[in-house]
Amino acid sequence: MIPYSGPWTTEQAAHLLRRCTFGASYQQIQYAVNLGLASALNQLFLPSVTDEPLAYDAGEQVVNIGESWVSAVYPSNTTANQQTEAARMKSLGAWLAKNLNQESLSLTEKMQFFWQNHFGLTTSGDARAMYHYLQLLRQHALGNVRQLVKEVTIDPCMLVFLNGNTNTVFSPNENYGRELLELFTVGKGAQLAAGDYSTFTEQDVAAAAKIFTGYIVQGVRSSTQTQVTSQFMPNLHDNTNKTLSYHFASQSISAAGAIEYANYIDVVFNQADTATYICRKLYRYFVNYDITPWVEQNIIAAMAQIYTTNNFEVAPVLMALFSSEHFYDISVRGAIIRSPLETLCAMLNTSGTTANFDMQSTYQIYLSMYGLADQMGQAYAAPPSVAGWTPYYQAPAFYRLWINSSYIKKRFDVANLLTSNGLNVNGNTFKIKVIDLLNGLSAPATAPAVINDLCVVFFPKEIPVADQLALKNILTGGLPDFEWTIQYNEYLNDPTNPVFYNPVELRMQAVLNVMFKMPQFHVC
Repeated sequence: MIPYSGPWTTEQAAHLLRRCTFGASYQQIQYAVNLGLASALNQLFLPSVTDEPLAYDAGEQVVNIGESWVSAVYPSNTTANQQTEAARMKSLGAWLAKNLNQESLSLTEKMQFFWQNHFGLTTSGDARAMYHYLQLLRQHALGNVRQLVKEVTIDPCMLVFLNGNTNTVFSPNENYGRELLELFTVGKGAQLAAGDYSTFTEQDVAAAAKIFTGYIVQGVRSSTQTQVTSQFMPNLHDNTNKTLSYHFASQSISAAGAIEYANYIDVVFNQADTATYICRKLYRYFVNYDITPWVEQNIIAAMAQIYTTNNFEVAPVLMALFSSEHFYDISVRGAIIRSPLETLCAMLNTSGTTANFDMQSTYQIYLSMYGLADQMGQAYAAPPSVAGWTPYYQAPAFYRLWINSSYIKKRFDVANLLTSNGLNVNGNTFKIKVIDLLNGLSAPATAPAVINDLCVVFFPKEIPVADQLALKNILTGGLPDFEWTIQYNEYLNDPTNPVFYNPVELRMQAVLNVMFKMPQFHVC
């Protein structure tokens, strides 16, 4: 890949942050500009740390409100057990939404979500296990992919999800062995013959099923165990040698007990197809769904080479991609339709709009935010299938699948809600802080500058002059620009006076409401 050597302005910085975060403010974009490309990338690759989810719902019957439940037991009573699980899942959903809304200038959240989609896990039956699974993805979000796959393979959530906990020498189950090949590593490829694809055969699936035998899950919603764990049971494992197909050079996986699965994954990662498959998914996620022959030869191949050279570390691949000339090409900007989560966060995060109320109200608001994304077509941490969300893989439509007559209306409804009345819980209102957004712009007293800055934040490309003028007229109420300057300065001189505050807020709300419904906002 050719390194980028062009200008580094708000346009390029905004593009980088738009793709690498769930929403960056104007100040953050300017911060990235001032850092320069290399330092901005170093900032993005710093790890992001989160706190633990807290109990806030009355259904929680073990820990106190405001305490962490991630290492707490469950009640022994069936009804109380179910109520506690429901309360903890609510807390987990709210916590996930909070992490998105309060993300630092880091790539971690975007990559943690990439791995969520990649592995397609939906449920575990125990909120504690789900939390630790999500933390596993976070821990390895920018790390070694081979190690991540090894740990996901025997994670309790994955064992339950794809029946690995019932996969024994007496009754081999092929679910995980198949998905590991088809969706998580080499990819399915074209069918060459019955049971034979360009990357693996049914023989490999059957062998994998035997390799993964012997793991059980303990402690699900237990009243005595504080964690859900996986354990290898030698008596349940197939101790024969397993021979792979010609796609894997007919290699034999020797019986090796508890480490046999890891030895097999090493073999899978040594396949060139694994690097190519994962790099294609990264490219579609961060750059463009359309992989042309030129992109395949010049970008994907280069990414795969970096990936294998660096022993399956993902960070060097992404660093090279985000430093490339191709990534900043004008043809790439606006090529991706925003997902519901990206759309929601782009409305909120850009203004620094976060919920900072009492703990219970904050969690209830974030659970409502989680629900808004679900209404728009994307339930965070709950992909519809093991393959993930269809817009990330379903050719030829890909990202266009996020938009239909129902979902676009939902997007507009959310725009109306967050720019006007907001989410209201216990007397607390959560809506876009339009004044904070305005005050953070380069020249908030100058109407054309306000519109220009907002376009930089929300739109991937420059919009027509006529559209800019129409937005400015909404901001000024059709009056000359100096009237906006007067109005803003009156507010600035007496910011708590509703006589001056309310008109400025209403004008900004009106502008954002229109911008959020423009086609340009829904691409990035």
